[in-house]
Amino acid sequence: MEGRRSVLVLTNPYDVTADVVLRLLAERRVPVVRLDPGADLHAGASLTATYRTGEQWGTLRTTSRELDTTRVRSVWVRRPSPYGGPPALAGQDRKFAAEQALWGAGGILASLPGARYLNHPWNNRAAEYKPSQLSTARRCGFLVPCTVITNDPQEAREFVTFQPGGVVYKPLWNSPYRVDGQPHSVWVREVHGPEITDAVSVCPHMFQAKVDKAFDVRVTAVGDRLFGVRIDSPDLDWRCRQDLMTCTPVDVPELVARAVTAYLAELRLIYGAFDFAVTASGDWYFLECNPNGQWAWQPPETIEAIAQAIADQLEKGPDA
Repeated sequence: MEGRRSVLVLTNPYDVTADVVLRLLAERRVPVVRLDPGADLHAGASLTATYRTGEQWGTLRTTSRELDTTRVRSVWVRRPSPYGGPPALAGQDRKFAAEQALWGAGGILASLPGARYLNHPWNNRAAEYKPSQLSTARRCGFLVPCTVITNDPQEAREFVTFQPGGVVYKPLWNSPYRVDGQPHSVWVREVHGPEITDAVSVCPHMFQAKVDKAFDVRVTAVGDRLFGVRIDSPDLDWRCRQDLMTCTPVDVPELVARAVTAYLAELRLIYGAFDFAVTASGDWYFLECNPNGQWAWQPPETIEAIAQAIADQLEKGPDA
C-alpha cells in the first residue's frame, strides 16, 4: 500500500461503530490511520505542520504509523475525545494546554490540503445548533412542528395554551447532568402550563407542538444515499428504552428525499442522521438532524449498507 493516500479516522479507542467501517476499508486494502487527538497527543503521538509561501506540509506520528499529512485522501470525524490537556497538568496550566491543542492540533486536522471531510468538524459544529436546524429545515421544504425557543416564562405559557395537541420540552444540547452524583439524561417529555415556572428565565428552553405520530423514522444520509428505518416504540422519546423499540426498513418519500438533499447541501454536510415523526395520514415532520449521529443500532442489513456507503466516500476521497 506504499504510496497510496491514507484515510485518517479521528475517534476514541472505544468507538465500535468506527470499527465496522475500518474492517471494510481493510478488506479493500485502503490504508488507514486512526487517531484520538485529544488523548493520543499526550501519549506518544506528535503532529507538525509547516506553512510558507506556496507550500504547506506536515507529519503525524503515532505509536505505530507515520503519515505525510499532504497525503491524506479523506478525514472521517467520528467521535474524538475532547481536548482535555495533559493529565499531569492541573488548573490553569491544563486549561491553557487544552485550549492550545484545540486551536492548534484541531486547526491543523481541520485544514489538511486536498482531503475530503466526512463531515468537516466546523460544519458539524454549525449544524448542531437546533435553531439553525429548524430554520434550515423550513427553508428546505420539511414539515416542521410549531416551535418556540425562549427564556421568557410568559411566552412559554402562552405557547402551551395555544397548542391543542399538547407540547413537549426538548433540551437544546445534550449537556452533562447529574442527580445525586449520578449521570442523568434529559429526555424529550410532554409539559403542561402549570409546570412552566419562572425558572425558564435562567436560560433558553425549547418547546414544540407535540406531533400525533403513528411512528418515528430515522433516515441516515450518506451523500446521495438514504437509508430509512421505521421505529415503533411505546415511549415519546424512543431513545429512553431502546430495548423496547422495533426497527424495520422503510422507504423515504420523494419529497422528503429532496428536502434531505437540499438540507445537506445548505449546511455543507455529507453525512446526516435525520429524525422524523410520521402521522397516521403519512405526514413526515422533521424533528432534528444530528450531523454525527450513531447508526450501528439499526437492523443488520441497514448497518451493512450504511457502512459500505461511508467506506465508499472515504475511499474515493476528494473525487467523490
